[in-house]
Amino acid sequence: MREIGDWAGRTVLDVGCGSGFHLPLWAASAARVVGVEPHPPLVALARRRTRSLAHVSVLEGGAQSLPVPDASVDVAHARWAYFFGPGSEPGLRELDRVVRRGGTAFVIDNDPTRSTFGRWFRRGFPEVDPVAVERFWSMHGWRRRPVEMGWSFGSREDLESVVRIELPPEAAEEALASHTGTTVDYAVNLWWRHY
Repeated sequence: MREIGDWAGRTVLDVGCGSGFHLPLWAASAARVVGVEPHPPLVALARRRTRSLAHVSVLEGGAQSLPVPDASVDVAHARWAYFFGPGSEPGLRELDRVVRRGGTAFVIDNDPTRSTFGRWFRRGFPEVDPVAVERFWSMHGWRRRPVEMGWSFGSREDLESVVRIELPPEAAEEALASHTGTTVDYAVNLWWRHY
């Protein structure tokens, strides 16, 4: 992401920031960081996590109506939050509104065509059509960079807990029954667009 659109000294918006896990990472080099999250309990967690970082704020809101001014963001980021291709047009219009000219937006999402987790995801969410998703992003002027990553857990119990969060029950149990160990190869797509 840094080589595509570095955030050092810039204003970063993290859409769907959840508990604020990534906010300190952005804050290490950004001039200002704004996390936006629709779920009040997660907003509270993110605010606690970043309370010692004066240049970080966390706001309650959703991708369809971002609570930030027009052209106020240099780098926008959404990781596994809201932007899953077709149907996310209202959020894309909001990114068009809030990202400054010269800025960059990033969306990170699962790639169901590659990796062990991709196969699990495809079984758990057969309604996600990877061809339609790629067509959607391309038609809206976004580019894709495939990224290979992985999960590594300290225990099998931790892996099982996360898989059961990420997948519907039947797909999770099938995935766990077919997999040994505490690591999983995982492929994602980094979608990005310069403004």
